[in-house]
Amino acid sequence: MLKIRHLERPGIAPLDLDLAEGECIAIGGPSGAGKSLLLRSIVDLDPNEGDVSLEGRARDAMPAPEWRHRIVYVPAEAGWWADRVASHFDDPALAAPLMVRLGLTADALDWQVARLSTGEKQRLAMVRAFLTAPRVMLLDEPTSGLDPEATAKVEALLHERRSEGVAMMLVTHDADQAARMASRHFQMAAGVLKAMGPGAGS
Repeated sequence: MLKIRHLERPGIAPLDLDLAEGECIAIGGPSGAGKSLLLRSIVDLDPNEGDVSLEGRARDAMPAPEWRHRIVYVPAEAGWWADRVASHFDDPALAAPLMVRLGLTADALDWQVARLSTGEKQRLAMVRAFLTAPRVMLLDEPTSGLDPEATAKVEALLHERRSEGVAMMLVTHDADQAARMASRHFQMAAGVLKAMGPGAGS
């Protein structure tokens, strides 16, 4: 589904990687190892070299907005450009049910972004990502600011999307989460990605 060949950039050694439909892989490793750089390179936010294709279609043959719609990147700290939460959704009515699924209230659409906690921002960023209906999700510590109950809600929705064929790359420092979510596990150190045995964490 997602095929990566000879991807490299400063801070990331050349790598090859395949991601199958509905598969989730987990990537662990210390801070500064290059995990976020890898996700940003795949979605083409930073200059990089190599060939990346999705379902047989090359990244270079696809307009950048379309590529980032099909492969959505959820950073550890998402960007917010307007005062109200609702302004960040094309159709707030579609967002409300997902917010409730993630433990927020529907009136969160009326909240001011400035009052949001880190965990609320993370869950709202996940709602934004789900609503793009991506084929691949690149998740950079999506539950790092959440309690176990909220984490379970996020993971449940991610499992649903996987059952629908969405593939995922999950950066996490939580070995238990990696074991719950992923079928393959990798470690990254000094820009080098290495496959680990089943159940390996960060």
